[in-house]
Amino acid sequence: MSRLLLALLLVLLAPLARAGESAPVRSPQATASLVAAAAAVAPGKAVELGLRLRLAPGWHGYWRNPGDAGAPPEIRLLAPEGAEAGPIRWPAPERIPTGPLVSFGYEGEVLLPFRATVPAGLAPGGRLAVEAEASWLVCAELCIPEEGRFRLELPIEASPRADAHLAPLFAAAEAAMPRASPWAAGAALQGRGGSLTLTGEALGPDSVKAATFFPAEGGLLDNAAPQPLTLKPGRLTLGLTRPEGAPMPASLEGVLVLTDAGGQRSAYAVSAPVGAAPVAAAALPLGRALLSAFLGGLILNLMPCVFPILAMKAMALARLSGAARAEVRAHAASYTLGVLASFLALAGLLIGLRAAGIAAGWGFQFTAPAFVAALAWLIFAVGLNLSGVYAIAGPVGAGGALARQGGHAGSFMTGVLAVLVATPCTAPFMAAAIGTALALPAPQTLAVFAALGLGLAAPYALLGLVPGLAALLPRPGAWMERLRQGLAFPMYGAAAWLAWVLAQQAGPDGLALLLAGAVLIGFAAWALGAAQRGAGRGRWAGRALAGLAALGALALLPGLTTAPPPAAEAGSEPWSAARVAALQAEGRPVFVDLTAAWCITCKVNEQLVLRSGPVQEAFAARRLAYLKGDWTNGDAAIGALLRAHGREGVPLYLLYPAGGGAPAVLPQLLTEGLVLQALRGAG
Repeated sequence: MSRLLLALLLVLLAPLARAGESAPVRSPQATASLVAAAAAVAPGKAVELGLRLRLAPGWHGYWRNPGDAGAPPEIRLLAPEGAEAGPIRWPAPERIPTGPLVSFGYEGEVLLPFRATVPAGLAPGGRLAVEAEASWLVCAELCIPEEGRFRLELPIEASPRADAHLAPLFAAAEAAMPRASPWAAGAALQGRGGSLTLTGEALGPDSVKAATFFPAEGGLLDNAAPQPLTLKPGRLTLGLTRPEGAPMPASLEGVLVLTDAGGQRSAYAVSAPVGAAPVAAAALPLGRALLSAFLGGLILNLMPCVFPILAMKAMALARLSGAARAEVRAHAASYTLGVLASFLALAGLLIGLRAAGIAAGWGFQFTAPAFVAALAWLIFAVGLNLSGVYAIAGPVGAGGALARQGGHAGSFMTGVLAVLVATPCTAPFMAAAIGTALALPAPQTLAVFAALGLGLAAPYALLGLVPGLAALLPRPGAWMERLRQGLAFPMYGAAAWLAWVLAQQAGPDGLALLLAGAVLIGFAAWALGAAQRGAGRGRWAGRALAGLAALGALALLPGLTTAPPPAAEAGSEPWSAARVAALQAEGRPVFVDLTAAWCITCKVNEQLVLRSGPVQEAFAARRLAYLKGDWTNGDAAIGALLRAHGREGVPLYLLYPAGGGAPAVLPQLLTEGLVLQALRGAG
């Protein structure tokens, strides 16, 4: 009698304890119920539901691909009318061996979540009845199919709210879901053998202790065969075995589960094109890397992104005319020191970010809208200074001598600004040098970046080595003031370009914040100029107003967030590894363009070469597919593809041959002839 009363009490209290959980369907093998993450639902809003399975010891259920035997659970929403249920989202499974067979599934307790949309016409204050039926298979030494019908009643409120008891269950299921893989992946399958290879950061013997691949489709791999693991820094390879007569997929899809030294499991969704496995570009010897970095930095002076800084260099050179040899050497050294310090600081930041597990490469700071806005305001402020709105270190008068106070600080900061503005560009020789640098130990990485800085500073530093060159410049005079004011316009042009970049990243709202900040910067420059021309209290008031306006502009930076990426341009489609494999399988060559809105080299190549008539005609004649990978706001998959080909920044151009195979890597600076020649070899 006491047991009967206790059972009755538990039945009565169960709805109170779990308002978001249906009455369970029980068997000796499993207990199943329908659960909701919300304690109340809102009309027209989505609600997270899930099939909760609690399996008895020794019994297991199945994943979407059950492996050698079994069947995945199925669930169907019956009520309310008009509600739509999405597909089950599957947590990462485990290997479950049974004799010579291996199944993929779950033991213990598992939640299989899915999302349903609540009808929009419901009135708050009522209750929503959710009904579903499900079937599942549980196995031990024998397999038993089970099924059940479930009913949930949830309050209808204006705003949904979480169920405090069941929300942690959904959070745990979400944590077990495979996340997008940040690494480049490729599969090599031939006969009964094969391999899956991933390349990129955080892969290696120090970070990975075990790995298992679960294919999304059955029949492709021998599930019971071992998967031998090979690890090298930045590279992971799993050996695979295929059954006799297995089909050959265009892409190997599935889930890769990695286990670290602490036993923590992490799951990643992998899409690996079948063909040649991704091979990272061979690193250069240190001597060649240093030479390539120097030449790349030297050529960087000719890249469009550095043109605005040439205005400041021209002004500095004009000021040096007629100066003493020691003064010329000192200013050349100050500028060179500013460039070197900036490159070494950038290298140190990259080393630190990578040590923390964050993938960052050349130009990574331009993926942050706040950085782009701040740089636009800085360049705009420099232009206002050149226009004479305010002065730094004293104005340059007609025939005036070089300012002794603050002049070297100005040369140093010109070097710093040159590096900041140069990072959207990648010059020839730079890609291999930077890719090698970031794979080397920290001291050698710093040495390569220092060589890059020496190359950028070399033309100006030459004045320090041969000060007599300054004597060839025109003598100071009234022309210097006109030159200074005229050179403000390249700076305004650079600020306008950065405004366009920000519009691509943050949309119209971000552009509005940038323009509001530019108004504040302009006001700050005007107030500072008035203060410099005033005296007494007026001077201090002007400085205070300038400081407040500048702080007001900086306060706008946290409001800058990335906008959704724009739709693909006509004639192109977004890049993905799976799409490349599918197009190659159709017998079409594929041109992959990894680009960014802030990359001037990318835009020059696009306008002058890739959109030219002969290249477009050649694309059409070969039925070539043009895929673009947009790295404007950063993207882990694109970053992994860059690093897999030894690059640390955009542009990267890959031409995949028709029918499959590894791509040809084109140079950063394109010409029509070069692209047409590459197309002739791509089928």
